Amino acid sequence: MNGPFRRALFLTLGLLVSCISMGAQAGEKNLRPATISNAYQTECAACHLAYPPAMLPAQSWTLIMKGLDKHYGANASIDDVQDFKEIADWLQDHAGTYKKPALLLPPDNRISKTYWFVKEHRKIDTQVWLRESIQSPSNCAACHTKADQFDYRERNIRIPN
Repeated sequence: MNGPFRRALFLTLGLLVSCISMGAQAGEKNLRPATISNAYQTECAACHLAYPPAMLPAQSWTLIMKGLDKHYGANASIDDVQDFKEIADWLQDHAGTYKKPALLLPPDNRISKTYWFVKEHRKIDTQVWLRESIQSPSNCAACHTKADQFDYRERNIRIPN
């Protein structure tokens, strides 16, 4: 095996391993992490859609977890220490790292204010967000019919009236 071919082979293998190990990241359509935290589904999805952790950088998830007593106007404190730790660790393990903009802290740690979210939804008229059936950009499930399964592919989008 000659030098250039060997280098190309190792580079290709390295890229392949990197791509496989990256998992789901913001900017992809299917954001389902390799594992799902039962505590996250129980605690977080009790009040709102269990957002894919790849939608925010790790630092945003840390700040959100530290401020659960004032979680966007509600007290979302988690009393069980083990559940809190499981959720915090899982969010860190699956936080978004795909692109440089995904690493930037969005205002108020809101998914709907991330660079990639704004870019992806830039063609949606402001009035659409105000529809009774949608109400807010944070209501992913209003248009993404499989958002509860971490699936945001275009074939699963329906914009309600």
